[in-house]
Amino acid sequence: MTYFTAEMASKAISAIRQGHSSVTLSCDLNLSEVALRIRKNDLILDDDAAIPLKQLEQVRGMRTRIYVQDGDGLRPLEIRNDDYSKLVPTQTAPYLESSGVKLHISKGICPYESAGRMADKVVKKGFLVLDTCSGLGYSALRSAKIGAKQTVTVEISSNILLLRSENPWSLALYDDASIVQQHKDIASFIHSFDADSFDAIIHDPPRFSLAGELYGDSFYRELKRVLKKRGVLFHYTGNPSTVRHGNSFVSGVTKRLYEVGFRKVRREKELLGVTALA
Repeated sequence: MTYFTAEMASKAISAIRQGHSSVTLSCDLNLSEVALRIRKNDLILDDDAAIPLKQLEQVRGMRTRIYVQDGDGLRPLEIRNDDYSKLVPTQTAPYLESSGVKLHISKGICPYESAGRMADKVVKKGFLVLDTCSGLGYSALRSAKIGAKQTVTVEISSNILLLRSENPWSLALYDDASIVQQHKDIASFIHSFDADSFDAIIHDPPRFSLAGELYGDSFYRELKRVLKKRGVLFHYTGNPSTVRHGNSFVSGVTKRLYEVGFRKVRREKELLGVTALA
């Protein structure tokens, strides 16, 4: 696949208008670069398909979209059905947006790296890891890189799974035998695991308004149950400055984690979450 962003289109348009015979672009969303030929007003891809200047000009105006070239031309990496999900370009890895909500930390940091740092907080070599709401799989990939024995990634959204399959930064998920991908609702699927199944859990749920059950006592008890003794949890909570009735949202999360038996709950401000010991 060849991927296009507004930045790429702008660079190609500039090269065409300056009469260059080629232009160097990243066609895999900043993983590598390749020199592509220019023929008159067309950008020529490796398979000899041509992207005309007019199409490039259209893409240049769409700064929050990623396009992929297929047999029918350029199509946006987005899905419109019950909700609207898309991949959004950055200077490095794309992030995921669903129903207008950004699902990665990306301000001042690569989304791939911010998700990886969640794994860094709790995963060690040889661990059995549960990744409850895996999204594009960035945390699971870091878990595997650290040397986890197995990482079970769980994702409920068919839209997200489809976008994951077309994201070049996620493709290593499909080649790593230590990563087990599950298309399930973690709120119910977690009951299928035995007690003491995991050494670490990465819990990166959607915001509370979209998945309040994943912030409740019942689910927290299940997280505690499936963690081994002295296992560790990373829980993304979102913006810690959110205040309701005089108590911060994170304080409420912390209180509930303590109530179900977690210990040493500590705020991780840079990752907008907390860590806790079972």
